[in-house]
Amino acid sequence: MWIIAGTIPDPDFSLLVPEGPAPRSASLSEAGLHLPDGRTVPVERGTAALAATALQTCAALGSTPPALLLAGDIGSGSGSRQLYAWLEKALPALAPRGLTFHYLFPDVDWHNRLLLAVRELENAPLMVADAGFMYVAKMSGYADAYELFTPDVGELAFLADEKAPHPFYTRGFLLAEEQNIPVLLARAQEHGNCPANLIIKGKADHIIHEGRLHAVVDSPSVPAMECIGGTGDIVTGLVTGLLCAGLPTATAALAAARLARLLAAHCRPDPSTPVSRLIAALPEVLPRSRDEILVLGRA
Repeated sequence: MWIIAGTIPDPDFSLLVPEGPAPRSASLSEAGLHLPDGRTVPVERGTAALAATALQTCAALGSTPPALLLAGDIGSGSGSRQLYAWLEKALPALAPRGLTFHYLFPDVDWHNRLLLAVRELENAPLMVADAGFMYVAKMSGYADAYELFTPDVGELAFLADEKAPHPFYTRGFLLAEEQNIPVLLARAQEHGNCPANLIIKGKADHIIHEGRLHAVVDSPSVPAMECIGGTGDIVTGLVTGLLCAGLPTATAALAAARLARLLAAHCRPDPSTPVSRLIAALPEVLPRSRDEILVLGRA
């Protein structure tokens, strides 16, 4: 089982948890993301966009889709703490193969309690982190416990700043510009603030594997994608779906970056295009065989 853990920006959204060893999957339609308990949430950006992308990817490859662990949170942290507490207790029974953590309130104490529970499992799951949970993973000092981070260049600058508690406080001399990626990456690695594998998202996507530059993906280039909120969530959703299908991390990361750009070229969006329209078009772009994915994932 692979689990996607994140939040829905609705304070009245009650906790959704995986039920049993083979929980029912969510599904997708024009109305939004249909959850196993009958609720529907819009696919605009955030964890809902990530989950919808991962589901589309798994459906195309015929692999088992991820289970969803979702809480309602608009920044107070209350829903995130409910999620943390539930997962800490449920981990031994769930024994997940992988976990993708997304928009969660960055609570260092709960992060560390959860990480301790993960380390007590007989088989440690692969862990992917983006957004708020990536921030707390860095803040905790345990970034190297993760398999993959998916920062943009601004977030990479935050990872490179050993003193910053949040991207908002990244010091100004750490310039979040693409030409500075080698310096920022080296600094993040020096201070132990990133895992060995990253997808650094930007005008050109940099794939880091085992601490070294594995590939750069810069085409096709569709400038409008930079204006559409949630496109970074698509990349993280793609790599989650590919990891669910059992692809090696470097292969999944490179294929995800390439697929996101192929999707953009296929959809030809303008800055007003909703991210849900891009995700709906994924079946038209996703390869239908593992062999085709492996080709995309070769440097």
